[in-house]
Amino acid sequence: MRQIGNPSSYQKSRSHLFVLLSGCVMTVAVWSCFAALLLVTGCTAPLPADSRSVGQPSGLEKIRHVIVIYQENWSFDGLYGKFPGADGIANAGERIRQMKKDGTPYTTLPQPLDTSKNPPIPDLRFRADLPVAPYDAARYVPADQKTGDIVNRALQQERQINGGRMDGFVAWSENGGLAMSYYDATNLPVGRLAQQYTLADRFFHSAFDGSLFNHFWLVCACTPVWPNAPANLVIQLDAQGVVVKNGSVTPDGYVVHTVYSTNRPYPASIKDPAQLMPLLTMPTIGDRLSEKGISWAWYSGGWNDAVAGHPDALFQFHHQPFNYFAPYAEGTAARTEHLKDIEEFLAALRTGNLPAVAFVKPIGAYNEHMGYTNLLRGQQYVADLVKAVQDSAVWKDSVIIITYDEAGGRWDHVPPPRGDRWGPGVRVPAIIISPYAKRRFVDHTTYETTSILKFIETRWQLAPLGSRDAAANNLFNAFDFSQTP
Repeated sequence: MRQIGNPSSYQKSRSHLFVLLSGCVMTVAVWSCFAALLLVTGCTAPLPADSRSVGQPSGLEKIRHVIVIYQENWSFDGLYGKFPGADGIANAGERIRQMKKDGTPYTTLPQPLDTSKNPPIPDLRFRADLPVAPYDAARYVPADQKTGDIVNRALQQERQINGGRMDGFVAWSENGGLAMSYYDATNLPVGRLAQQYTLADRFFHSAFDGSLFNHFWLVCACTPVWPNAPANLVIQLDAQGVVVKNGSVTPDGYVVHTVYSTNRPYPASIKDPAQLMPLLTMPTIGDRLSEKGISWAWYSGGWNDAVAGHPDALFQFHHQPFNYFAPYAEGTAARTEHLKDIEEFLAALRTGNLPAVAFVKPIGAYNEHMGYTNLLRGQQYVADLVKAVQDSAVWKDSVIIITYDEAGGRWDHVPPPRGDRWGPGVRVPAIIISPYAKRRFVDHTTYETTSILKFIETRWQLAPLGSRDAAANNLFNAFDFSQTP
């Protein structure tokens, strides 16, 4: 079984937070100390030979359109752990084992919960005595039905990873009985595309769990800062670094969970402007593209309705990362040019006017996020988007990258490579579809979300946004440019 890093070395570089805090009071100074320490010790782990990136191939200029479809909340094992040729569940070994918070092993899984109820109640569709092992959720709930949600928070995910042991997913979850579940997506609509093109089985989301957190890393390779955030939004930790009060902002002012921008749209329930994060000014991939005159847009399902003041019930305000940045403030020309509804993506395909870089964010009903939608509905929607691209004039020079913002609290057996304070997090699926993508190929190269930025930056000769995208492996191994479109 291949392994990235080793648990003991991972623990030394990634868990200083918990070591430093033992027997002391959490302070901003401790957080700052932790960040500095990671800069020294948190370098990327040595990788197996087959997980390293390849050099830039000739023919990259044949790609004139990059389309990123950004789905929600699935680990790699959660969807493709049974995919032929991939590093899947059969290789999990001892990382199937799950430990309680007191250090003793689970003997059965907790009863999965129905989180549509408040408070959550046992989901009686599942057995109450599930063994401690990955299990096929389709035996209990078909893929066209909803299950409960699973907690996905950054600091909890560090505990779930547990120094690379991957044995904390049940204990550090509010729905631990679901954390070990999977659906075999091999023959679902997107899985069938993975069979035809390239599936990357070493792709990790760049930041520890949290949708907004990872959306920022997709567009700016950064963790935003909110100095002096309202106290009710600040995470509280005990002396061992354990969360005692959930929040969205670390004690030293970094945004790692959901907050909303002063830019509309934001939820109507927010009445106090102090609860809205000021606009951000750090550079984004959109800025880099605009500086070079390269066209781009973020296409979001339900955007026009949300901007008009009547958002769909499943429109996710925190899935709109560019809306948090000053260049795209309300009333600016850049906002009109670059932030669009997903219907405009489909129209651009029909007219042949698709920008060079297109980020596509389906509305909640189609984003595969368990809890408020079902898997099959989202898979079919994404397959339909891919078909629309393949039927358009841009297909001959396009690449479509389908991936997921984060793992959503679901177990995966492969430890992330060592990184820095913010990640990488857990392994997620990534599927590369193009006339130039390798066919029927499983790519074992180690990637992360910022590898998408690296690919865009390399293709259009853009300056990197930060150290992580600069150092990330490029997606080159997924391509064979000798193929004829």
